[in-house]
Amino acid sequence: MNDRAPVTRSLAAFVSRFDPTALPDEVMAYTRKLASDGIGVLCAATHKSVTAAQGIGDFAEDIAGPGACTLIGRNRKVDPVSAVLANGTLGYAADFEPHHPEAILHPIAVMIPTALALSEAHGRTGAEALAAVALGCEMTYRVSMAMNPRELYDRGFHPSAVAGSFGAAAAAAFLLRLNEEQTVRALGLAGLQTSGLLAWQDDPREDARPFQMGLAARNGVMSAMLAKRGFGAPDRIFDGGHTVLDAYSRVADPAPLTADLGTRWDGVMELAIKPYASVSFLHPALDALVGLLEEHALSSDQIAKISLRFAEAGAHCVDDNPLKGHSAQYILPVRAAMGRLSFLDLFIDRRETEPEVARLAKTAEVIRDTGTFNDAFPDFYMGEVILTLTDGRTLAATSKVARGYPEQPLSQDELDLKFAEVTTAVCSKSRSTALAQACETLISAPDVCALMDLLAQAPDA
Repeated sequence: MNDRAPVTRSLAAFVSRFDPTALPDEVMAYTRKLASDGIGVLCAATHKSVTAAQGIGDFAEDIAGPGACTLIGRNRKVDPVSAVLANGTLGYAADFEPHHPEAILHPIAVMIPTALALSEAHGRTGAEALAAVALGCEMTYRVSMAMNPRELYDRGFHPSAVAGSFGAAAAAAFLLRLNEEQTVRALGLAGLQTSGLLAWQDDPREDARPFQMGLAARNGVMSAMLAKRGFGAPDRIFDGGHTVLDAYSRVADPAPLTADLGTRWDGVMELAIKPYASVSFLHPALDALVGLLEEHALSSDQIAKISLRFAEAGAHCVDDNPLKGHSAQYILPVRAAMGRLSFLDLFIDRRETEPEVARLAKTAEVIRDTGTFNDAFPDFYMGEVILTLTDGRTLAATSKVARGYPEQPLSQDELDLKFAEVTTAVCSKSRSTALAQACETLISAPDVCALMDLLAQAPDA
C-alpha cells in the first residue's frame, strides 16, 4: 500500500504522529503572533457593516444543529461544521489577516476557526490549538506549492480555498486524534471537496470572497469527522488515478508536499502580517505611496494622477477590480486622501462620501508590466507608484517587499496597535484588553474556553 501511495501515506503518517512539543521554538513563537493577529481580525469582522459575516451568521443560526462550538459574535454554540463554515467566513471577511506571499494564501483565516472550534468541542489545550494552526498552515502551503500558485491563478482557481481544505483536514485530523488510515481518508475526502474560483471578484458585496475560506474550513473538518467514523474515501489523492494535483494544475509537482517535512516550516515562517486592510498584492505599492507622501510632505490635493506598475500575471486582481479591497483605483486613493486605510473602507464606499477620494479614483490607473515585475510574481508583489503632481512634477517609488513580511516584520508595538484598532471597532476597551490577554496566554491555557467566551459576545462598541 505504501508503494501505491507514497506521498499520501507520508503526509498521513506525519499528521497522525504529529507531536506539538517537536515544533521548533521559533515556529511556535511566530504561530502565537500570527494567531493573535488573526483572532483580532476575526473579532473585527463581526462589525455590522461586514455583510458576509452578517449573512453567514444568520444562515448558521437558522440551520445549525446543537453542539459545543461557538458562533463568533453570536452568543450561541452549534455543531462543528456549521461553526467553522461561519467563523471561517469571518476569518477572511476583513481582508486584514496574515497571508503567504509566495504561495498566495490566507491560511490563518481557515486554521484559526478550525482549531478553535475543534479544541472547544474536544477539550484540547491552548497549545494544541496553536499547534494545529501551524500544522494546517504548513499543509496548505505545501499543497499550494505542489499545484503551483501562479498556475492556479492563471486557471482561475483560488489557492487559499483549494489548498486550504487540506490544511483544515490536517489540523482537524490532529485535534480529533485520527490514526494514519483515518488521516489518509480525511485527505481523500478533502480532495473530493476542494473548491474555489476567482469568480468571487464579480461579487461587489465581497460576500463570496470570504465565503470560500468558510468552505475550506468546513470541507476539512467534515472530511476528518467522516474519516473518524470510517467513511470511505480515495486512498491515493496525491499519488495516482485522478489525483487532485493534476486536476487543478498542468505543471503540478508533488515534491514540495514531502520535501523536508517536519524540519522546514516555511508555511508558517514565511507568512506576512498585514499592515493594510486590502489584497496583499497592493501592500508593496502602499508602502511606496506612503513613502512618497511622507518624504515630500504631500497632501492629496497636490496629486493630479496616481499610476501603479504591477505584474501582468496578477494585474487582473488589482486593476479596476469591482471589489474595493482589490482595486488599486480605490485603495491607493483612499490612503492618499484620508491618510489611513481601515478595514471598514472595504464596506463603506469612500468614493460616495469623500469627494477627494472620488477625484483621485478617477485619475488612478494600473500599468501592466510584462518584464521585471511580471518575472518576480508571485515570489514578490512588486509595485511602482508614480505620482503626477499638479505642479507638473512626477515622483516615483518602487517597493518589492512590504512591511509585515518576515524580512521587514512589524514591531510588537505595531502589532499591539493593530489589534487594539481592529477590536475596538466592535469591542469595548475592556473587552479588547481581555481578548489580547487571552491570546497572549493561550499557549499555557488548559483549554480555549476563556478565549471563546470573549469571542462569543456580540459587538458592544
